[in-house]
Amino acid sequence: MTNAPFHSGELAVQERAGEAAIARRNGSAVSSKVTGGARLFLAQQPMIVLSSLDEESAMWASIVFGRPGFLSSQDGAHLDIDLNRALVDPRDPLWANAGREKRLGSLVIELGSRRRIRINGPAHLEENNHLRIDVEESFPACPKYITRRHVRITSLETAVDDGAPAPGAGLFEAPFATFSNADTMFVATRSDEGGYDVSHRGGLPGFVKVTGPLTIQWPEYPGNSMFNTLGNLVHNPEAGLAIPDFERSRILQLTGSAVTLWDQSDPANKTGGTRRFVEMTVARWQELPLPSNLRAEFLDYSPFNPPVVAP
Repeated sequence: MTNAPFHSGELAVQERAGEAAIARRNGSAVSSKVTGGARLFLAQQPMIVLSSLDEESAMWASIVFGRPGFLSSQDGAHLDIDLNRALVDPRDPLWANAGREKRLGSLVIELGSRRRIRINGPAHLEENNHLRIDVEESFPACPKYITRRHVRITSLETAVDDGAPAPGAGLFEAPFATFSNADTMFVATRSDEGGYDVSHRGGLPGFVKVTGPLTIQWPEYPGNSMFNTLGNLVHNPEAGLAIPDFERSRILQLTGSAVTLWDQSDPANKTGGTRRFVEMTVARWQELPLPSNLRAEFLDYSPFNPPVVAP
């Protein structure tokens, strides 16, 4: 396939943005194997972000934490997630979705070094409490806009906080502190061809804004020009967000539909020059506690972050 590794939605966005040639060059890094260096990286990480689809065709982004070593890829053809060494909250939609759906997208990100790798493909929840992803595509991602934090798990003795989840539909009920303080979030999307993806979005606090009773908006900064997320939205508007609030020790998960806003007025350069935003209409959300034995020490913001301007 001459357009590999991109589908029609990604190609359309690359062309519209005038970045198709850059995308082709960067796309050469996409592989069907996890390389040796990346395998060592996986084994050192305490967190993974996963995208999944629920029974109502809604996308969800989920963050799973565990003791380093709970992620591995012995042969490069598979990613193994040992849930016996992970902090699993059964209230996260991921677990019902993974038991029913046979595909996941994943992002393994080391916030402290700004290194990350995406691994997507068919998935299997096995009887020995392992979640296995067959590597269909694996590639490194741009380190820009990542807020550095040192993340560690102190123990696995207490799996999760006992705090009750806070579900909701309207954003007027949601914890606005999470939006105003957010500097890190993850976006789950999918293509018509069945591929699931999850990507990082970051910026200075306030880069995610509530724009209406059911809508939020964030700028799309310059990236690697492959446009995996925006390309998926060409095929399917369904999207999910996971926004960790390390200060409050909570995670906000939202699902709904998203659209790319092109050629917007941006006199304050909030988009870093792209003049693109994504607006998401939220259908449902829930807030869960982060694991009680998770520690996340703030280090610094990315030097590439565009300014955040008050409305």
